[in-house]
Amino acid sequence: MRLNSNIKKLFTGFLALIMLLSFASCGKNIAFQNSSVVPAAEGKVSVKKDSNKNYSIGIKISNLAEVNRLQPSKNVYVVWMETENSVVKNIGQIKSDTGFMSSKLKATFETVTSFEPSKIFISAEDNADVKYPGMQLILTTNRF
Repeated sequence: MRLNSNIKKLFTGFLALIMLLSFASCGKNIAFQNSSVVPAAEGKVSVKKDSNKNYSIGIKISNLAEVNRLQPSKNVYVVWMETENSVVKNIGQIKSDTGFMSSKLKATFETVTSFEPSKIFISAEDNADVKYPGMQLILTTNRF
């Protein structure tokens, strides 16, 4: 009886490990390249495909300068996604956290899209609803 119980525990643990690894392998973590505009900025992008075949995109950035301190000054950081078909889409704006309790300039962003991203980048813009990215590219990933 004890042998059957140990085998069940071993099998259950093995099954749990396989499930954990399969969920972990479903996502991609991609680092942003170094920025020439905001050299101290560092960040990563997480892309995961969900059960509805949508893509969850999460971004975490540290040391991101306030957008109005850039040269030339801008009003908002805009997050862009490039699809496999080289279509570029504005997927939202990002704001830096410069509050009293924040020791570094941090920013986060989350969204869900039905399009599969192949590259993520951030530009500084005058308006959040722009249709095409401007010339002030802040952070970008390689194609993934």
